[in-house]
Amino acid sequence: MSVILETSVGDLVVDLLVDQAPKLCENFLKLCKVKYYNFSPVHSVQKGFSFQTGDPLGPDSRDSDGGSSIWGLLSGPSKRTFVAEIDPKLKHSERGTVSMATVPSSRDADERLAGSQFLVTLGDEIDYLDGKAAIFGKVVEGFDVLAKINDAFIDDRGRPLKDIRIRHTVILDDPYDDPPGLVVPDQSPVPSNAQLATVMIADDEELDVEVDEAAMEKLRREREARAQALTLEMVGDLPFAEVKPPENVLFVCKLNPDLELIFSRFGKILSCEVIRDKKTGDSLQYAFIEYENQKDCEQAYFKMQGVLIDDHRIHVDFSQSVSRLSNLWRDSTNSRRQRQAGGFGGISSLEKKRHYREGEDGERDSKYRMVFNKEDIGRHGRREEDRRRRKSRSRSPRQHESRRDDRSRRDEAEERRREGGQHSRGQDDDYRRRRDR
Repeated sequence: MSVILETSVGDLVVDLLVDQAPKLCENFLKLCKVKYYNFSPVHSVQKGFSFQTGDPLGPDSRDSDGGSSIWGLLSGPSKRTFVAEIDPKLKHSERGTVSMATVPSSRDADERLAGSQFLVTLGDEIDYLDGKAAIFGKVVEGFDVLAKINDAFIDDRGRPLKDIRIRHTVILDDPYDDPPGLVVPDQSPVPSNAQLATVMIADDEELDVEVDEAAMEKLRREREARAQALTLEMVGDLPFAEVKPPENVLFVCKLNPDLELIFSRFGKILSCEVIRDKKTGDSLQYAFIEYENQKDCEQAYFKMQGVLIDDHRIHVDFSQSVSRLSNLWRDSTNSRRQRQAGGFGGISSLEKKRHYREGEDGERDSKYRMVFNKEDIGRHGRREEDRRRRKSRSRSPRQHESRRDDRSRRDEAEERRREGGQHSRGQDDDYRRRRDR
């Protein structure tokens, strides 16, 4: 027994394991028969693992109840789920294994309940699902469709950004009798408003709009130019990113000595600036010519580009330099800021020192005096104090004690010398008295 699932990215042919999971297969077949799965979105895509579908509204809809079994559709919400039969011999060992999504039963921890949602594996050996999802079939055709779903761009919840949906279901063989009350629709039903509200990017919407390659290249260059201009503005080379070079200035290289005379026949020239080496003053063989109006500048460009003068073909182009504009912009902006802010340097709380004020009467002192900072003086004093403290700490107690002993010995020697001197003078006096007698 087989079922064809026609999806927005291709068809999947599923063979049902009616012998190993008869009730699961009956539920799936009857839901397909009443077109319950039509327009069901693919969601919970996990690359290399599995994807999930079977809820007509999907998990993003507030009106979704998670899906229902065929018996819940016929008999009411009390039978929305049923006890799933899980064969321990069936494993999620191959890509394309189809199994019902289940949840634990609140009445019996060993039972798991199924409804309408099912999983399809996108890889081999997905043993994590063994015992949690009830296997009832396998994909036998359409593995390219599985690859497309596996490679789909998804959001952080696993929902494909471009909708992948089940469009139709076709039953090739149904061995089960229809339950009482089952009505087979004559044709596929139109999606409900609740289903249409869940559309992100329609599966039939074409995203790859054909664009002329030349237009795309032009757009790319414009974006790159804007990015580079913004970078130059950030580093200060441009006053602002949208600045444009003047349209009445030509750039000329491979110069001729009569440059201005040659170009003046096209219109009035305001300036002819030859670029020279700063050190030697030699011409660098290129210049900027500024015309009074843009029309003369354009005429000179078309007439003089590539002209042979003195065995040299000169190169003429429109100037791409904005240095003059940049200086004018800076000067005008700074002066405007200064006028608005007042004070000195654009800061109202600052003013020039009296020494530099314009129009200040009185004689100006041309000499400068040394100015000492109190903080520097204090820092110098603390440095000297630390030096003396380190010097005193460097003296060890043993050295201090030895120096004290040396002083004591010197004092004792001095005392003995003095006493010895007095004793010798006494002896000399006695000797003189005896000799005189």
